[in-house]
Amino acid sequence: MKYKPSFEIDWLYLKKKTNMLSEQEQIRREKLNKLKEMGIDPFPAALFPINTNSLEIISNYKENKKVSIAGRLMSRRIQGKASFAEIQDNKGKIQVYFNRDEICTGEDKTMYNEVYKKLLDFGDIIGIEGELFTTQVGQKTILVKNFKLLSKSIKPIPLPKTDSDGNTYDEFSDPELRYRQRYVDLIVNPEVKKTFIKRTKIINVIRSFFNNNEYLEVETPILQPIPGGASARPFITQHNALNIPLYLRIANELYLKRLIVGGFDGVYEFAKAFRNEGMDRTHNPEFTMVELYVAYKDYYWMMEMTESLLEKIAVDVNGSTVVNLNNQEINFKAPFKRISIIDSIKEHTGIDISKMNDNQLFETAKKLNIEVDNTMGKGKLIDEIFGEKCEHNYIQPTFITDYPKEMSPLTKEHRDNPNLTERFELFVNGKELANAYSELNDPIDQLERFEDQLKLSEKGDDEAMFIDNDFIRALEYGMPPTSGIGIGIDRLVMLFTNNVSIQEVLFFPQMKPEKKNIALSEEEKSVLKIIKNNSSISKLIEIKTESGLSNKKWDKTIKSLTKNKLVIVKKVEDTLLIELVD
Repeated sequence: MKYKPSFEIDWLYLKKKTNMLSEQEQIRREKLNKLKEMGIDPFPAALFPINTNSLEIISNYKENKKVSIAGRLMSRRIQGKASFAEIQDNKGKIQVYFNRDEICTGEDKTMYNEVYKKLLDFGDIIGIEGELFTTQVGQKTILVKNFKLLSKSIKPIPLPKTDSDGNTYDEFSDPELRYRQRYVDLIVNPEVKKTFIKRTKIINVIRSFFNNNEYLEVETPILQPIPGGASARPFITQHNALNIPLYLRIANELYLKRLIVGGFDGVYEFAKAFRNEGMDRTHNPEFTMVELYVAYKDYYWMMEMTESLLEKIAVDVNGSTVVNLNNQEINFKAPFKRISIIDSIKEHTGIDISKMNDNQLFETAKKLNIEVDNTMGKGKLIDEIFGEKCEHNYIQPTFITDYPKEMSPLTKEHRDNPNLTERFELFVNGKELANAYSELNDPIDQLERFEDQLKLSEKGDDEAMFIDNDFIRALEYGMPPTSGIGIGIDRLVMLFTNNVSIQEVLFFPQMKPEKKNIALSEEEKSVLKIIKNNSSISKLIEIKTESGLSNKKWDKTIKSLTKNKLVIVKKVEDTLLIELVD
């Protein structure tokens, strides 16, 4: 077989793709070609000088002021030689007025009659030079003196339309589409930007708060030879040069504590963490957390610091300690409620688990109709009981404290009770927001805790911690008494932006693979319709008979449908069955 050069293959692909374009996409490509034929570059490289934006024009309006602005063409009303339009930039929208004789001062009216009226589309990015004036109805407007096409939009932007009865159509509101095509979401739903602007403000408040206390912002490895600092299932990859497995970090805790050993008194990091777990409204496999470690402090001090930090975030970002979330008022005014995890379980179940062993906890969980299995140790069982029966009750900020030792392998033993640890989790709106310890700094005790985790791993717990011998070695050199905390940034932003889904506060949340649009022949469409009308699972011979296709066409059709994973053919005893794939 003769080798086909890559450019030829690409051309064939593009040709096939062109045939699948919608009518509007084809029209826009024709306009693109006409612009090129006219000598107009639809994607020019040169800088376009901008001296203002839509918000600044409206806020600091001056009649006859010369302006230069760029943005997307979002609407227009063409009335012969004049046209009102709307330009959207990073700050909002502004009305612009196109007049043929203002733009084309000479005999040649091509820029208005041909380019503006016929070859521009909604979504095109244009640069405008003009003067400010006020319309007869009082609208602040730019009189266009000159415009330039900066980028041609060859795919129509979904723009909502409202009829005379107030009904809105073509809204870009489907959550899956919005998350998958965030770039479109930001264009047609500009209010979405507010969420992400507020996210940056929250991060800046935290960073400023820590910096003012002279804590040092640092960076630690994302690819780690041993995933540590949390109980979670990691993502694993392979480093080819070293021929070793590496893990995406599940937390940055152990590296930050190494820095405390090294002599820093306070370090923090805004860190991307990755956990190979399920996805729902509060979980994404990639998320952002901030972790802080301060020497010579304990978890009591950390509770007070956390209260101060969250109160400051609420005031600086929302203007009040009270935040409205899902028709509920959440008050971040310090101090927050404090209750031990054992007392919490007792309060919400009536059961005292403080003296129970593994078997007793297992039976208790079963009686409470909690799904458990034999891989779960004492810590996991308590966590499941608390998660099912307690945590959803804590709407107002609440510190859940003094976790059993089995639940907290990195936490210092409680000074008053050797069975507990000096740990708290902050719950707000029924979800964990932060996790903090008086950090375990005894290397002998830490090794024993790691070994207990290893036993859980051998038992089948795939979220149990690994033994990090280098971290043990660091502790052997001596780590001062230290308190540390991890705060989930995504959930924090959800609270302060009144969002119940984590996908709303991530620019690009993880999504299921997008289903490809497959071009089907008429025969293939017909067979699929027959299967759907009969049953999702049918006898192959019956479908073939009903289709009326010749043996040759039938074979070709079934091969194509199975290749594209639209149907499955399988044999049950002596019968061939055909089944639709979801």
